[in-house]
Amino acid sequence: PEEALQKLQGDDILVTSMTDPAWTICLGKVKAIITNTGGLLCHAAIVARELGIPCVVGTMNATEKLRDGMKVIVDGSKGVVYEADSS
Repeated sequence: PEEALQKLQGDDILVTSMTDPAWTICLGKVKAIITNTGGLLCHAAIVARELGIPCVVGTMNATEKLRDGMKVIVDGSKGVVYEADSS
């Protein structure tokens, strides 16, 4: 969480293996959350619901596929992440 907090800007999406209460300070500063692990009742999903931000959990490989600076669209309703048009 400390490393993420230093990198986060106002419109960033947090991509991480998982979250727990130590991540709470970061979660209030992001526009969406994507995690490798977790399910419907995991920490990231519950916090995202309370904050009103999109969240996709259980991707298994988001931290491998997504890199700093990538533009993505997070569709929390469908549980998918799309690469955004780079134009």
